[in-house]
Amino acid sequence: MKKKPTQSRATLDRIEDEVAVLVVDGREVTRPLASLPEGAREGDVIHLDTMTVDPEATEALREEVRAARERAKKGKTPPPGDFDL
Repeated sequence: MKKKPTQSRATLDRIEDEVAVLVVDGREVTRPLASLPEGAREGDVIHLDTMTVDPEATEALREEVRAARERAKKGKTPPPGDFDL
């Protein structure tokens, strides 16, 4: 039985000037920002072979990050007073 080929995916970690920093298999690679899909933003999951944003994978990743933040905050009391980061 043939294995279905896996699409190589990256997460858009950050944008520095006109350079996109992507995380691919745990390592950072850079690409010209112009080579990414129009409207791509930090946190998007991008299929590298088609250069399209995967909205389902992006939302799943964002939910995973939200859940991790909630777990990290659980049981911690915020400091008193108002402050902005």
